[in-house]
Amino acid sequence: MAHPKARIIDVRPADENNQVVSVTGGGGAYRRSPCGGCPWKVDQTGSFPAEAFGCSAKTAYDMAVHMFACHEAGVERPATCAGFLLHGAAHNLTARMKLSSGEIDPGQLDDGGHELHRDYRTMATANGLDPADPRLVHCRDLDLLQE
Repeated sequence: MAHPKARIIDVRPADENNQVVSVTGGGGAYRRSPCGGCPWKVDQTGSFPAEAFGCSAKTAYDMAVHMFACHEAGVERPATCAGFLLHGAAHNLTARMKLSSGEIDPGQLDDGGHELHRDYRTMATANGLDPADPRLVHCRDLDLLQE
């Protein structure tokens, strides 16, 4: 089954040098382990502005259909972030459907020996997003592979 070409559907500024881009379509790729600059890695805390985490919080909502993408993959060939799959996708509808259909193989996911943030809320607040930010209210805090 061919995947539709990736298409940008939304762009939100996070600060003067960063933005959060939402993409639909693409090849359905996913990272097997976190990339070098993955925001889920504890050692990358502070690498992205707090607002970026506010913009992407909806990926960790119950029954979310938006996935947290690997920022290094880009918008032409998007890929789902491994850190997200390991610690932020437990209640994400799209992630769950891809797992149940075999499009994502949990046996291929590995933290690469890196310490990852426990969940989306922990990552967002560690990066400066106010814990009382209303965009965090609906984030679910359970690992996908520990359900």
